[in-house]
Amino acid sequence: MSQLQFEQAESASTLLPPAQVDGRIDRYFQIAKHGSTPAREVVAGVTTFMAMVYSVFVVPAMLGKAGFDVRAVFIAVCLTAAFGSLLMGFWARLPIAVGCAISLTAFVAFDLVLGKGLSPDVALGAVFLMGVVFTAISLTGVRTWILQNLPAGVAHGTGVGIGLFLLLIASNDVGLVVKNAGAGLPVALGQITSFPVVMSLLGLAAIFGIEQRRIPGGILLVIIAISAVGLAFDPNVHFKGVFSWPQLSAPGQSSLIGAVNIMDALHMAVLPSVLALVMTAVFDATGTIRAVAGQAGRVDAKGCIHNGGKALTADSVSSIFSSLMGGAPAAAYIESGVGTAAGGRTGLTAVVVGLLFLGLIFVSPLASLVPSYATAPALMYVGLLMLGNVAHMNMDDKIDALAGLVCAVFILLCCNIATGIMLGFCTLVIGRLVSGEWRKLNVGTVSIAVALAVFYAGGWAI
Repeated sequence: MSQLQFEQAESASTLLPPAQVDGRIDRYFQIAKHGSTPAREVVAGVTTFMAMVYSVFVVPAMLGKAGFDVRAVFIAVCLTAAFGSLLMGFWARLPIAVGCAISLTAFVAFDLVLGKGLSPDVALGAVFLMGVVFTAISLTGVRTWILQNLPAGVAHGTGVGIGLFLLLIASNDVGLVVKNAGAGLPVALGQITSFPVVMSLLGLAAIFGIEQRRIPGGILLVIIAISAVGLAFDPNVHFKGVFSWPQLSAPGQSSLIGAVNIMDALHMAVLPSVLALVMTAVFDATGTIRAVAGQAGRVDAKGCIHNGGKALTADSVSSIFSSLMGGAPAAAYIESGVGTAAGGRTGLTAVVVGLLFLGLIFVSPLASLVPSYATAPALMYVGLLMLGNVAHMNMDDKIDALAGLVCAVFILLCCNIATGIMLGFCTLVIGRLVSGEWRKLNVGTVSIAVALAVFYAGGWAI
């Protein structure tokens, strides 16, 4: 190589100045336009990651009970979250993280494998088919059509219901609210003086104060502080090192990567379960995307999500990827709301989440230092913020508003977002017909209500 060629190559390889890098990042993600900064987006991404990192432990534990190799599933969960979040961030440019859905994971483990007796490879084949159908629905605009025909009351009610759902999940996870072992209502107060409950409530109160002061990354600071307290005083929190090499399978076992059995999943006994996965994912993930995008200010006056079509396709394609990696169905994570509460407004937030999950493959021992009671306050805070959707309900239109409240309440009572949406649609349509306000209905709303009613009446719902 000549001296001139060497100098040209050296010049080409020189890194751009930080200001130019920040400028390119800002232009691509339109960070300033949406009232944010790169630093705030990074903090929001780290916060979202901290709030949803529990999935890398919960999903393998559930699938492990169904005969999946836990270590292989751990890698699959990390890769799925990395792929989905990076796709959402770079392509849809929205602050929405993607990962293996807890509810759909439970269905795969306890219904398909343990319930119906399917082998893990056939169950992965069902997840693959679900992803293909889910993507087709997204690409053809059916999911966008569903969003456009989502009544205002049900749309806001979905946000309220998801907020209540998050409160229940976080409260149950730390033992504040527990299953009632005796007669009476299904839930009861747990050990309110226990260490996890006390730390969670103190953390929630601390978030109130630190957010009122508008300290950047306040939620993340609370998570770190509680984790540090847990390491110091909780005997269940242990430092197990920082780095570990990824384990794709247990010794003597084959990897689940690429082990999808699509042909056996096409059996008529399995296809209804595939339909159940699709229907649940459509309304669960669609409701989540709309709720988080709305919280981030990425929904216009007409109710349309910025890059909504790309966002819907990103999470459906992630399920195909997850099945090929040996994981559970993927979906947009409602925990993304933690990041938007911390200031995330653009796709850079999701990109940070994806990169952290990719790195988690090598630092899994460090991730275990974050106990559930450290992330519970963040989930509770987001849940409380999402209850603010009640203020957007038009009480002058009682049927629309009350149908939205039905949606919200039954998301909580049934612990299922799709079920709440179904009841919201059905009560809205029937209420309009009985009141003589049928002219306020459109073909799309009625069609969705009928489809959901048939789906649940047929016993296919999860």
